Amino acid sequence: MPRMTFIERDGTRREVEVPAGYSVLEIAHKFGIDIEGACEGSLACSTCHVIVEPAWFAKLAKPTEDEEDMLDLAFGLTQTSRLGCQIVLTDALDGLVVKLPAATRNAMG
Repeated sequence: MPRMTFIERDGTRREVEVPAGYSVLEIAHKFGIDIEGACEGSLACSTCHVIVEPAWFAKLAKPTEDEEDMLDLAFGLTQTSRLGCQIVLTDALDGLVVKLPAATRNAMG
């Protein structure tokens, strides 16, 4: 099973192991990681914004135009920002590392 690591807002590293096919957002919720996901992964908000470690960023599929539009609303956007609902863990992404941003902005509220 692939593993991935979340770096929480306080710097704590949480490594988890899950079957391939789950999104980063689903994995976060399964393990109690503090990612909101207000739209439940429907690509209608940016509250599942994560910052992908640079070494992993190039290995991800390119974001869709819809994802890029939602990322424009994210707080603390970086060059390696992505939406957790759009990253699906695969065996090729075994070892993926993502960092939670300092804050999120919920435009759905």
